[in-house]
This record gives sequence, structure tokens and C-alpha cells, in this order.
Amino acid sequence: MRGLRWRLAFALLPAAVLAAGCHSYQVDSTVENRTGEAIKLLEVDYPSASYGTNFLPAGASYSYRFQIRDSGPIKVQYTETKTLEVRHIQGPELQEGQEGHIEIVLMPGGQADFHAVLNSKP
Repeated sequence: MRGLRWRLAFALLPAAVLAAGCHSYQVDSTVENRTGEAIKLLEVDYPSASYGTNFLPAGASYSYRFQIRDSGPIKVQYTETKTLEVRHIQGPELQEGQEGHIEIVLMPGGQADFHAVLNSKP
């Protein structure tokens, strides 16, 4: 009978943790290529890590989900396929624990629009 209680307690432990309010703060990000040409070596740096793709056709989007584990700006780097020019763009500051969505729209001439809807954890 005693062993059954322990097994039941361990079986209910995940539910207890979820009920206690464990929450994983995530940011859903989308990079849209509106430069008018394909780009390569796309890299998005955010505080403590980065993500990217080798190739993004004109008009295409790339999505990625991440957690912010430090504070600092989001940065984008990519290479134009026609001119081989490397573009560097700095975006808004991110704070550890924020969650929500950020959309990065890459425009011609090495410009970008950042649309962020982020909430801080309580």
C-alpha cells in the first residue's frame, strides 16, 4: 500500500507543477523578405543566442520561436545575392522574460521594419 502512494504522488507531480503556474515565456518571430531579391546567410541575433537560414527567396517568410534569456538589442544580418553586400540592421531592445510576437520585415536598401508586441512577465 505504501508503494502505491509513492507511485500515485509521482504520477500527480507534473500536474501539480503545471497548476502551480509554471510558464515558459516564448517569442514567436517572423522574418519577411521584401527586399525584392533572394537573400542568403540570414542571421537574427537576440540576447544570448541566434537563429537563421541559408537562403530566403524574395517574398518568402521564415518563422522561429525563442526565449529571451538576457537583455539587449535584436540584430539582423544577411547577404544580398546580387551584390554580395552584407547588411547589418539593429532593432529594438529586448528584455529577459518578455513574450509575444516580433515581425521583422526586410526592405530594399538594407532597411528593416520591426513590429513587436511583447509583454513582460509579472
